Amino acid sequence: MTALEFGYKIENLTTSLKPYALKLTKDGEDANDLLQETVFKAYSNRDKFQAGTNLKAWMYTIMRNTFITNYQRMVRRNTFIDTTENNHFINSTSSVIENKVYGDFVMKDIKSAIDSLKDMYKVPFTLYFRGFKYHEIAEKLDIPIGTVKNRIHIARKELKRGLKVYAN
Repeated sequence: MTALEFGYKIENLTTSLKPYALKLTKDGEDANDLLQETVFKAYSNRDKFQAGTNLKAWMYTIMRNTFITNYQRMVRRNTFIDTTENNHFINSTSSVIENKVYGDFVMKDIKSAIDSLKDMYKVPFTLYFRGFKYHEIAEKLDIPIGTVKNRIHIARKELKRGLKVYAN
């Protein structure tokens, strides 16, 4: 297969590779970068492709491996080694030390903000906060699922307004 034929076949596959790239990266720009890198790697390694095999599967494999490699590189870049005696790996770029008293004040304010909600908003929000799904809350309270979503949304807005001092 000539380089021109190979390039044409790869170009025809890019439309089916784009959704897979979006699925992996969850971002349009990153998906375009991944697709471009995949096409580049496939074209530069075209001598390793065996005629008669599945080009589409080969391209998907290149894309998946490229994504995994880039992800591992990003994780490594954000990991640093603590050079103290114990040699711990810490996956955080910032350390946070909080005073327990401050946390207690915040929790009291959050609890009082939730308690100040009307019951029609507080009950669905509390159930959702505890991990119930929308449909479970709707069944339990015997109200439509849209009403559940609306009440939770309103509760969040009210809490956001009431806890504005804690916004960053």
